[in-house]
Amino acid sequence: MNELPELCRQPKMLIDGRWRSGSGDREESVVNPASAEAIARYRIPSAADLDEALESAARGFRVWRQTPAFSRGKVLRRAAALLRERSEQIANVLTMEEGKPLAEARGELLVTIEMFEWFAEEGLRAYGRMIPARAAQLQQTVVREPVGPTAAFAAWNFPARNPGYKIAAALAAGCSCVAKPAEETPLTCLLLAQALLDAGLPAGVLNVVYGDAAAISQHLIASPVIRKISFTGSTRVGKLLAKQAADTVKKVTLELGGHAPVIICDDADIELAVQLTATAKFRNAGQVCIAPTRFYVHEARYRAFVARFAAFAGSLAVGNGLDSGTAMGPLFHQRRTPEMERFVADARARHADIVCGGNALARPGYFWTPTVIADLADDTRLMNEEPFGPIAGIVPFSNLDDVIERANGLPYGLAAYAFTRSLHAAHELGARLECGMLGINTCKVSYAETPFGGVKESGYGSEGAMEGLDAFLVSKLISMAY
Repeated sequence: MNELPELCRQPKMLIDGRWRSGSGDREESVVNPASAEAIARYRIPSAADLDEALESAARGFRVWRQTPAFSRGKVLRRAAALLRERSEQIANVLTMEEGKPLAEARGELLVTIEMFEWFAEEGLRAYGRMIPARAAQLQQTVVREPVGPTAAFAAWNFPARNPGYKIAAALAAGCSCVAKPAEETPLTCLLLAQALLDAGLPAGVLNVVYGDAAAISQHLIASPVIRKISFTGSTRVGKLLAKQAADTVKKVTLELGGHAPVIICDDADIELAVQLTATAKFRNAGQVCIAPTRFYVHEARYRAFVARFAAFAGSLAVGNGLDSGTAMGPLFHQRRTPEMERFVADARARHADIVCGGNALARPGYFWTPTVIADLADDTRLMNEEPFGPIAGIVPFSNLDDVIERANGLPYGLAAYAFTRSLHAAHELGARLECGMLGINTCKVSYAETPFGGVKESGYGSEGAMEGLDAFLVSKLISMAY
């Protein structure tokens, strides 16, 4: 199933319930990173298109906020059911536009469907409260209300999950949404939107635009229609959007870059640690914000861990994500290859050990070998900057206090991981590691019912769980004398 559905062959914008071409001044391409060939072309939206999307979102909000939470949930549940029915087709589209193996695309879509189902139910629990009054004939009530029309900006690495989390939470809370999937990977989001329309979502409640990221984000954030923004992407861009949002005091959720440390203690189950962390590291060719990347291994287990980890990496079959034997797909874009080369060149210049990989593959597409680098200095680029690719750095440590300090030494704090059999060490790591999500003896830290977010320069606010719904709500006090 390698053909795109009609909606993806000629991609359009969704504005006020209708699919229409953008009226901007140029066309852009969607490129399959496994072949470097364009699979679709679209015209970007003009400022007039964006204004129409904003006006539509304003109208849609007036309708949707008055729709009972139970009815909103029915739409989300029906959309989830439609996505399940269409999952194989959508997963193929996701792999074709982003590159990840088909099994991973199916898994990402399943997570997105579960998020629709979760928020369909969680929207029923936007509870307020009664406050005991200080006087007779006084009633004080706190109610939770949708914040208003929202703008959702999604990164390219998870074309279903990234926009899907934001859309599901916004709709469950009673907000309308202008979604901007990544300009390089808009197709999957179009299919999510089509499922919502087919499920009965009123016109204007969801609008989808994409193209010139900087122009679109600036236009949407400056508009008084938008009351809240949610962004997944790099720390650099997140800072820019936060500054723009500050001008009109918009509510903001930012899920930004990470550089996840992994601490392997001397009592860890090495086989388990290798299996879980290597699988997580090379998922989506390492292009995952919570990917384990900086490995700190106790000196007593260091050489054994490096050898086993490198053997795992070297065994991965790299290829087109649609091929059945593929374990790791391509880098997403041709600009990623020079970045990988710079990380490896810096490590080699610092006399680190390139244990395996370290090079691009000579074939069409943007393929890079799974790479393991050991014996790095702490000031090496790889230990300080997120590679966002299939490169892992491994260094030894001898003291738990020291390694926690080293792990906390960067301005990022999204995910972290640790492996130990010691209850004392687990509690120390849980209390002292600076991160929004910590996996101890597991790399699974993201579910629909758990909060997803970071600290420090990895952002603020959370997606998923009750925190994800709360991000789209505001509190109102009603103090009434009678």
